[in-house]
Amino acid sequence: MRVFIVNVGQQNYLWPDCLARNTVATVDNVAVHHFWDQRDRKGYIEHALAHLKTARNETPTRAVASRWYGLMEAITETGGDIWIHREKEQLWWTTSLGDPVQTERRPSFNAVRDGPEIFELHKPCEPWSDRNRKGGKLSWDGLHPKAKDFLFTEGTLQQLAPDNAAYALALIAGDDLSGWHNQPTWQAKSDRAGRSAVTSFSPAQRAAWRMADTALATVAQSNGQQALRTIKNKDCLFTREELREYIQSLILDQDELCAITGIPLQFDGAQEDSELLASLDRIDSNGHYERGNLQVVCRFVNRWKSDARDEEFRRLIELVRTSRF
Repeated sequence: MRVFIVNVGQQNYLWPDCLARNTVATVDNVAVHHFWDQRDRKGYIEHALAHLKTARNETPTRAVASRWYGLMEAITETGGDIWIHREKEQLWWTTSLGDPVQTERRPSFNAVRDGPEIFELHKPCEPWSDRNRKGGKLSWDGLHPKAKDFLFTEGTLQQLAPDNAAYALALIAGDDLSGWHNQPTWQAKSDRAGRSAVTSFSPAQRAAWRMADTALATVAQSNGQQALRTIKNKDCLFTREELREYIQSLILDQDELCAITGIPLQFDGAQEDSELLASLDRIDSNGHYERGNLQVVCRFVNRWKSDARDEEFRRLIELVRTSRF
C-alpha cells in the first residue's frame, strides 16, 4: 500500500467534483493525450516541450513534461492506495479502487496548461472522509509541526516515503502517535515551530530568493565583477526579481520534487537534511541563466552533476537507481 498526498487540478479546481464523485483526478492537454493513449512517453515529452506551456505560461523543462506523463501513470495505476488531501483546515483521505480510470473531455480551464480543451482522468475511490477510523476529526491545526511538512504539497501529488507513510496510516487509524512525537527530531521541530516568528514568506519562497541571489553572485564573480548583472547581461538574462519569480514557478511546476531524482525538495528554514535543500542548476552547464535552461535539484545532485551533460548524468543516475547489489 502506497500513501499519496494530492492536490486535484490547478488551484484544486477539481476538488468539489472529486469529493462528490469519490475520485482522485488529474488533467491532460488534448494536444498530447493521444501520445498517452499509445503509452508513447518519448513522443509525449517531445511534443510537450515543443508546443505546450506550464500553468504559469512557461515552456516546460524535460523534467516537468516527464512529470506530466507520470501523473497520468500514478492516477491510472493506483488501486488500494491511500490518498490524502488538505482543504483549508480539514484533512481528507480515501482509498483508491481497482476500477478503470474514467477519461472525460472538457472545455479548457483557464488556469490549466494552455490548450483549447483538456481531458480529466478520474480514478474511482472509496468515499472521502475527514475523520479517522475511530471517528476522530482530522484537522490541520491539530497536526504536529513536522507532520505538516509532509502531509501537504503545493504541487500536484507526491508519494510519501516509508516512515512518513507509516505515520499517515497511524494518523488515519487513530493510533497512538507518541512514538513519532517523542523522537528527538520531532521534538526539535516542535520547539523550533514554537520559537519561530510569523513570516509572510514560505520556506519555498525563501529558497527561491537564496537561489536567485547565489546565481547572480556566481555570474558576477565569474566575470571578475562585483556589480549585480541586469537583463542585458549575456550570462544571466533576468533581473533579480524576474529570476526569483522564475525559480518559484520551477518549484511549483516540478511539484516540489528534484528535477533529476524525483526526491522531495527541502526548503530554507524547514530543512532536516541540508543535502536535500533546493539548488538551482543549469541544464546545459555551458549555457546561460535563462528560461528553459534552469531546473531545481537537490543540493547533493547539483554538486555531483557539476559540469556533466544533463542527459549523461541522468543516465548514470538511472543506472544507480536500477542496479541490484
